[in-house]
Amino acid sequence: MADSTIDAGNPHETVVERDVLVPMRDGVRLATDIYRPAGDETFPVILERTPYGKGESSRSERTAKDARPRSRAEIAADFVRHGYAVVYQDTRGRYGSEGKFVKYLSDGTDGYDTVAWLVAQPWCNGRIGTMGLSYAAHTQSALACLDPPGLAAMFLDSGGFSNAYRSGIRQGGAFELKQATWAFNNALLSPELAATPLKFKAMRTVDLRSWFAHMPWSRGHSPLALAPAYEDYLFEQWQHGTFDSYWKQVGIYAEGAYDTYADVPMVHMSSWYDPYPRTATDNFLGLKHRKQGPVRLILGPWLHGDRSVTHAGDVDFGPAATLDGQLAEDFQTLRRRWFDRWLRGIDNGVDREPAVRLFVMGGGSGRRNPDGRLDHGGAWRTSGDWPLPGTRFTNYYLRADGSLDRAVPSDAEAMRQFDYDPRNPVPTIGGAISSGDPVMAGGAFDQVEGPRFFGSRTPYRKLADRPDVLVFQTAPLAEDIDVIGPITVTLWISSDCPDTDFTAKLIDVYPASADYPDGFAMNLTDGILRVRYRESWERPSLMTPGGVYRIEVAAFPTANLFKRGHRIRLDISSSNFPHFDFNPNTGESEGAWRETRVARNTVYLDRDRPSHVVLPIAPSRS
Repeated sequence: MADSTIDAGNPHETVVERDVLVPMRDGVRLATDIYRPAGDETFPVILERTPYGKGESSRSERTAKDARPRSRAEIAADFVRHGYAVVYQDTRGRYGSEGKFVKYLSDGTDGYDTVAWLVAQPWCNGRIGTMGLSYAAHTQSALACLDPPGLAAMFLDSGGFSNAYRSGIRQGGAFELKQATWAFNNALLSPELAATPLKFKAMRTVDLRSWFAHMPWSRGHSPLALAPAYEDYLFEQWQHGTFDSYWKQVGIYAEGAYDTYADVPMVHMSSWYDPYPRTATDNFLGLKHRKQGPVRLILGPWLHGDRSVTHAGDVDFGPAATLDGQLAEDFQTLRRRWFDRWLRGIDNGVDREPAVRLFVMGGGSGRRNPDGRLDHGGAWRTSGDWPLPGTRFTNYYLRADGSLDRAVPSDAEAMRQFDYDPRNPVPTIGGAISSGDPVMAGGAFDQVEGPRFFGSRTPYRKLADRPDVLVFQTAPLAEDIDVIGPITVTLWISSDCPDTDFTAKLIDVYPASADYPDGFAMNLTDGILRVRYRESWERPSLMTPGGVYRIEVAAFPTANLFKRGHRIRLDISSSNFPHFDFNPNTGESEGAWRETRVARNTVYLDRDRPSHVVLPIAPSRS
């Protein structure tokens, strides 16, 4: 269906074609909306492929000044005014598109076929740019892995899996349960349930929080039992614990295609409380030396896609924290300038801007602001590379007395132990989480249990007071320290079970103040390792109970200024639920276990087994 409109501020009459069915190589047709200038000229094309409805507004298309999300039609109209055609497409099996939805795995070939179709259209000048947030960033990277003809520029916002096994679906061998909440919430919007009103009505009554409180699940016995296509792919991801060929498919493994990945100018953008800062930094590092590029990296302090919001959770980063505040222009202008340079050849200077822009959290007043959030503050920094040149990767050692410092332990024998009960896991309090409603939310919070955090129990305690959390912290800092980069934790451990998990969480500890009499323990980043994968992702091996093993827990990158008087804290435990599935400690197959055991877990802290965290200490801004 086609119509045309005239915008008084638009030099071009706009032709709009809705629900054009674009054929894929297997005959499936994907519903596509096209916004283009009228006439016989040709124009560069900007493509967005989304599972969230090509006609629906994207919540992230807003500015710091105007919180109202702009519709995709409004975004398209702005591009058309500047001489572009814009194409939105529903991914396979979603909204108006035909075929069966299988999350992520059809987007490489479908994206390639769509770009090839666009290049052949009489109104296309042969130059294609791609854009989109989250899943729509994953679809971009998927097609770029196949290097379609005509692809000329990309702007990936919070997605584009470098390796979904290590970041986005699994992490450290554990399964990210946001995949379950996403599957449930999006199954409710699927064509399959829309076609069966009774199933849709029944699924609307499912209590997802209750299901999370009563694991394990199985196929046919899960909150997704009424949506079997979604249940099938969820369990396929969950039960593929080993890094095998499943995880090396196009769409979830850009690392495997870096050599053949499209060589086009690209931006990789993410944020510290987003599930994809590791994806963005891995892709930046993996592609910048292989491609003519340019390749750019932007990292903010936001939640997933909230680039025009100054806070994440209970912490505010100040008015400069928005992307608008850093650039003195809104996101649409930033994105359009990128495409103007690389699709239209306009010399606007973007190719001469710094390769890396990142927001370093911290430096604020520490007061409670009028919205009731901690004023943590922060500032933007630019660099030519990641991690920042001059960064010193510095060991901080965990000690038996709970301290954390640079001196190597001298103890001949030292350890700390705790009991990890899978039926009472450490509750998730913020972090790099998206799509977790109604079970979990991302962001920065004081690390104290409470009724808004799933799994918390009365009397609500500080996580530091739980017997299954080991706390290590520095003395109050004598000077400011900038920690900017990836975080790794090396532990020497043992357990009386054949398998267990170890978690690590980096925290900025505020001293007590009038606004926060008990201080404020602000989570920065965290990581997890399923110990069966300590030596190999491809060849897991169970532990011999009582054996001592060296393991490494990788946390997502972060950037924080620890102010003088604050403490750097590292929490070690064995669970972070429901962010990650909990380990039953039995060694049973993942996603298919039936029993649980309590594990007595040990962390060694002596001179021969010096457990430590490596902190990337960057040069100060001054």
